Amino acid sequence: MVLVATTSCKPDDKDKPKNEPFAFTVPDGFPRPVYSFQGNDLTEKRFELGKMLFYDPILSRDSTIACAHCHKQFAAFADFEHVVSHGIDEKLGVRNSPGLFNLAWRPFLFWDGGVHHLEMFSVAPIENPVEMDEKLANVLQKLRRGTRYPALFREAWGDDSISSSQFLKSLAQFMAMMVSANSKYDRYKAGKETFTDEESEGMALFERHCASCHPAPLFTDNQFHNNGLDTVFKDKGRALITLLTEDEGKFLTPSLRNAALTPPYMHDGRFWTLEDVLRHYALGVKPSHTLDPRLQGGVPLSDDEQRKIIAFIRTLSDNAFTTERKFRDPF
Repeated sequence: MVLVATTSCKPDDKDKPKNEPFAFTVPDGFPRPVYSFQGNDLTEKRFELGKMLFYDPILSRDSTIACAHCHKQFAAFADFEHVVSHGIDEKLGVRNSPGLFNLAWRPFLFWDGGVHHLEMFSVAPIENPVEMDEKLANVLQKLRRGTRYPALFREAWGDDSISSSQFLKSLAQFMAMMVSANSKYDRYKAGKETFTDEESEGMALFERHCASCHPAPLFTDNQFHNNGLDTVFKDKGRALITLLTEDEGKFLTPSLRNAALTPPYMHDGRFWTLEDVLRHYALGVKPSHTLDPRLQGGVPLSDDEQRKIIAFIRTLSDNAFTTERKFRDPF
């Protein structure tokens, strides 16, 4: 399914981006995206502008922190090996920075689902005092005063006013194009690759024990669950947004695509390995008033079964995505 007319995306210097439409293609087997580009026509120059903004630390108060500071391509745009986000003045956030991919299919964004539209996604880290600690209005003023961006906005949007709408839509175009669907699992489903016995057995175990919250092809149900990390909640999760006691300790289900590339795990980065995660579900689930009923008593998994499930999860790594040229740092 192609949602936008196709031309090729050519980010090389010798092939300057044209302000023409290019394709957002829905991978085979994927549902229709939540984000539709309605009112934000996808063009090459807008995409390239969004990429430049994503990698530019000018978005932060003192020009030291870019979006890419916590979202690195080689780690599927997660913050590899950092427990929680690292922001301005070496300040620490309170939650782990998850991978950024397949965001066009996300009805909710952030661990607590506090944002539900991709075009508003960037405002939160920009204005968070321990991340970028800047105001959107100040960012726009810096872009207008600089020598680089007025011409780029004029080429992409037809004028150099550099409005908040143009700014946020450019970033949304870049992030919406971060589609990850070329893992070994995807090639296996397409009949282009085979699984080992261990991977096949792991997939069967995964479908039996894990797929209710992590269904293919996105490997998330895009819902909020308490998965038994705590009995008392230091971070109340979804309840901070809904103000409902029944949402305490619930967090958005992460996609398990690229999970092997994005340690540590959980909203607070408490587990460093996939082995830690599987042991939690087998032996460490803690009771509380909002625990998902499917996890009462934990998930009965032997050590061997845990190992096989991890072997399957590793087939969800998309190394083409983490090396794709069109997502690389333009600076």
